[in-house]
Amino acid sequence: MGIKNIRYYVMLPLIIVIVAVLGIIPPDSFGIDGLTVTQQRTICIFVFAALMWITEVIPDWVTSLIIILLSLLTISDHSVSFMATTGDESLFVSYRNILGTMADPVIMLFLGGFVLAIVCDKYGIDNVIARKVLGRFGNKPQFVLLGFLVIISTFSMFMSNTATAAMFLTFLSPILAHLPKEEKGRTALVLAIPLASDLGGIGTPIGTPPNATVKGALDNCNAAVSFSDWTFRMIPFVIIMILIAWVVLMLLFPFKTKEINLDIKKPNRNITWRTHIVWAVLFVTIILWMTEQLTGLNANIVALVPLVIFSCTGIFDENDIKKVNWSILWLVAGGLALGTALDSTGLAELLIKAIDFSSMNIICIFIVAGFICCFMSNFISNSATAALLIPITIAFSQGLMASDLANDFNDMGGTKALNIFVSVCASLAMVLPVSTPPNSIAASTGMVKTRDMAKTALIIGVLGFVLAFFWLTKFFPF
Repeated sequence: MGIKNIRYYVMLPLIIVIVAVLGIIPPDSFGIDGLTVTQQRTICIFVFAALMWITEVIPDWVTSLIIILLSLLTISDHSVSFMATTGDESLFVSYRNILGTMADPVIMLFLGGFVLAIVCDKYGIDNVIARKVLGRFGNKPQFVLLGFLVIISTFSMFMSNTATAAMFLTFLSPILAHLPKEEKGRTALVLAIPLASDLGGIGTPIGTPPNATVKGALDNCNAAVSFSDWTFRMIPFVIIMILIAWVVLMLLFPFKTKEINLDIKKPNRNITWRTHIVWAVLFVTIILWMTEQLTGLNANIVALVPLVIFSCTGIFDENDIKKVNWSILWLVAGGLALGTALDSTGLAELLIKAIDFSSMNIICIFIVAGFICCFMSNFISNSATAALLIPITIAFSQGLMASDLANDFNDMGGTKALNIFVSVCASLAMVLPVSTPPNSIAASTGMVKTRDMAKTALIIGVLGFVLAFFWLTKFFPF
């Protein structure tokens, strides 16, 4: 029996039994004063989500869909009839709010990013940018490495880090083929792909699913962060991290080769009026995202501009829509549904009241939350980790804001700083080949040893953790 079958036939029944037991025991068994039946069911859904995402019995996005369905059936105002009478009907969640998570504004923002990425690939825009930018870094190995880090991280800010990693591995393959097998720099070049893909995604709200999850959660709790606010603060952070990654890679895997010839072939595509439209829409969309406070146009609304224009002009058609990563959108929706359930049932508020904040140290709260996120993200997907933790840290933040520690918490950036720090920590977790898809892509080349990946990512991750803490709490708080 394979590992997948063991998970399915052993872990799945065990998880169901655990959740069923939590659902049938008396509410006072949880030791939480005032816990209602609806809140107990919410705990069951949360535990189910945590165990399913950690064990990966089924794909993460499937778990998200189950979360939404379970919420509708058990805690919504249109739940199954025998579930609808609990004595606390006022704490039922609006079924419209639960279903609305699948079309949440942040989902639209991510969808717009996917559409841009798909169309840029279709019309060779990504290839043109890669050739033009990488060509400016010359032929010295150290600067070729820096060029890859810079351009990959830039692409990763606006398109899937997995797609970015796969694309640049294609560009890198002919270069690696001409390097001697004993050349240590080969490892540096291969590792540059996952490192830059993961770090680059931190730069924008659409760069990675954890960013989308935290932005959606902040928008829903009156702590909204605009697209421009995020990018103006986090792109400089990404630049510093890319320079750190460059230095670490050169120190650990120094080049012996004196020169590397880049050979990124020009795609055989004719330039048409559609190509010019893609360039124009790409430019306008990015400008509108960056000038949100000036124009008053919300980034989530702007994200629909490329989708509508490309669809109306036939640039984005029925074949392209199949390439949209719907699994990521549904995964993010599941995390938002969890947050909605915790908030609307009153469970978040109940848990907050049960915590004694007076005995806590704000710095320790940041460090513990970030460490937990980093640890979990190395073993389960970054997206699932964020979907699980962000609703908790949002509720925790609200509790801190209402406690005697509110002033100290605000001095360190408050709700925005804590939750964005957690999302950044999710992207810094890249120690193992299974930690992120770009890591898996790099490992699949056979040119990177696991210990080299772990050693490099651990050094960069620790430095990034420390820098992110001071960056968000002291240097550039939101």
